[in-house]
Amino acid sequence: MSNLFEAAGMERAAPRPLADRLRPERLADVVGQDHLVGPDGALTRMLNSGSLGSMIFWGPPGTGKTTVARLLAHETDLHFEQISAIFSGVADLKKVFDQARGRRQIGKGTLLFVDEIHRFNRAQQDSFLPVMEDGTVTLVGATTENPSFELNAALLSRARVLVFHSHGQESIAKLLDRAEAVEGKPLPLDEEAREALIRMADGDGRASLTLSEEVWRAAKPGEIFDAKGLQEIVQRRAPIYDKGQDGHYNLISALHKSIRGSDPDAALYYLARMFDAGEDPLYLGRRLVRMAVEDIGLADPQALVVASAAKDAYDYLGSPEGELAFAQAAVYLATAPKSNAVYTAFKAAMQAAKQGGSLLPPKHILNAPTKLMKDEGYNAGYRYDHDEPDAFSGQDYFPTALGRQSFYQPVERGFERDIRKRMDYWAKLRKERGGG
Repeated sequence: MSNLFEAAGMERAAPRPLADRLRPERLADVVGQDHLVGPDGALTRMLNSGSLGSMIFWGPPGTGKTTVARLLAHETDLHFEQISAIFSGVADLKKVFDQARGRRQIGKGTLLFVDEIHRFNRAQQDSFLPVMEDGTVTLVGATTENPSFELNAALLSRARVLVFHSHGQESIAKLLDRAEAVEGKPLPLDEEAREALIRMADGDGRASLTLSEEVWRAAKPGEIFDAKGLQEIVQRRAPIYDKGQDGHYNLISALHKSIRGSDPDAALYYLARMFDAGEDPLYLGRRLVRMAVEDIGLADPQALVVASAAKDAYDYLGSPEGELAFAQAAVYLATAPKSNAVYTAFKAAMQAAKQGGSLLPPKHILNAPTKLMKDEGYNAGYRYDHDEPDAFSGQDYFPTALGRQSFYQPVERGFERDIRKRMDYWAKLRKERGGG
């Protein structure tokens, strides 16, 4: 069928998006992912070793995940098969696996690229395990979501997660240079407009090329657009961040430190700056929740409630009314008493958990649903706190081999003052009752 189209001249006339025409033909030509495909990159070392295992590509849109998977198949002489979790079901997976088994019988391996792999449910993700284990397919899954939360542990244990980074200004500029070389003409933009277009792409290489196509289509012969003209053409506003690629992180850092430093006015200023720049409200909501648990904690337990409610309020109201909920949360957090005691305690507890290994809890707090477990001493000597004086037994709950630990030290501010009094009282009772 394709020959008929070519004979009719239709194939040559079929339009191809600029992003498709600029797809790299070698891994070395991929822009912006040097940590993966550079001379010392993870994928480069993998290819040099002659062994290619299953992988999960995690990163934002437009960073080259599909392109890199296709090039990997080419450079390893594997058959490239691509499916999308959005459009595929169990029957599609079975068909793909059967075809891969057929290729394997004639000595041809298959690199199966699964776009949006996090969209598959648990049972569908589990179906990959047998064909990964017996080598029927080399799986390369792509996701924009955190694999730790969206993919089964069994699948993750059989695949290496490789992180794709958003394009920086330098790599977007390289893509524009390549686009101009392919088109044989410069972008009709002055210097300021060119920088604005790079910022509009927001780290998405595909978006930068799509924007470039829009500019070329709109330009009259000899016309050069300034930043205002560019915005009118593409109907997209450039983020008002610093021209350096760290502008986004500079502002969120300023907002976080203003709240930590109990300065509500500065917090409102930086929050307004980020909204004015077109920041993703969900990102701001997540950061406010993080500030509530990291910098305020139990000094004011309501801080987490307020920050979470602000995000819900924005979801309900939208812009611009919902922005006021974030402003209210920012002021509340900035004026709340501060404590990072829980944050510090959790880090210390994590370190102890990693260093201690798989220590068994003391037997007196283990359930004993069977006679064998009772005979082994499970649950023997457990004291039910509600039946004890002051509803406090004072027993030790740490593994015997680890000994009693002290992680959480409440500060003398806000609600944690009351927690401190309770903990001191319990420590006194524990000592009196022989629990450590």
